[in-house]
Amino acid sequence: MMMCYGLFVFSLKTIPYQTAEENKDWRFPANSRVNQRSALQFIGRDNETITLFGVLYPELTGGRLSLAVLERMADLGYSWPLIEGTGIPLGFFVMTNLKKTKTEFFKDGAPRKIEFTISLTKVDPPDWLPFADIIGMI
Repeated sequence: MMMCYGLFVFSLKTIPYQTAEENKDWRFPANSRVNQRSALQFIGRDNETITLFGVLYPELTGGRLSLAVLERMADLGYSWPLIEGTGIPLGFFVMTNLKKTKTEFFKDGAPRKIEFTISLTKVDPPDWLPFADIIGMI
């Protein structure tokens, strides 16, 4: 298991991503001042995103069905827990983007190669979750 998003498991047989990019931002609004640099005020973390890049070869690895499961999860509009394969919980995320590029087709039109990009954005844990304040610290 490489990573788990809700009940979907990223693995060599489903969707093996080759690159995982994390992006964390902090908010510092600026207040203009006369004859001085703007004053910055720290007001907390901004959105945190994880982007997964990879290539699928449906003859060897996952394919359109695995991507369809992720699309359906995104259609539901829920946040799902994201857990690394090492067991470290990363928090709750929503899928905000899925990009697929299909190339090298079989004669029936099925792609031999699918390049994908999946964008996940971190959100606060659901209110109904017990101990949400502890999980929210992650």
